[in-house]
Amino acid sequence: VQLQASGGGLVQAGGSLRLSCAASGTITSIKNMSWYRQAPGKQRDLVATISTGGETTYINSVKGRFTISRDSAKNTGYLQMNSLKPEDTAVYYCKANIRSHFILAGYWGQGTQVTVSS
Repeated sequence: VQLQASGGGLVQAGGSLRLSCAASGTITSIKNMSWYRQAPGKQRDLVATISTGGETTYINSVKGRFTISRDSAKNTGYLQMNSLKPEDTAVYYCKANIRSHFILAGYWGQGTQVTVSS
């Protein structure tokens, strides 16, 4: 099982980006999917989570600006980021709890850089 994150880039403050996280391999089911971010010199922080049933949670600093979603048919998760701010600059990682055959494990994507210029 692998997770492939994509969609990062350089954007001006106030702009938008859409991150994608595609799971591949032998997948029985995908449980929670989450996005984390890590700014230079800082720890990796949870940004948003979506459950199997579609319930979503966000950190306060992105509420109203970011939207997490998933397409179960495509085994893909998304993070729509609007009204981006320079403080959103970080490497963004996706994580998913995936059942492959009878094994449930957490998997990380490789990270995608998001840079917001002022």
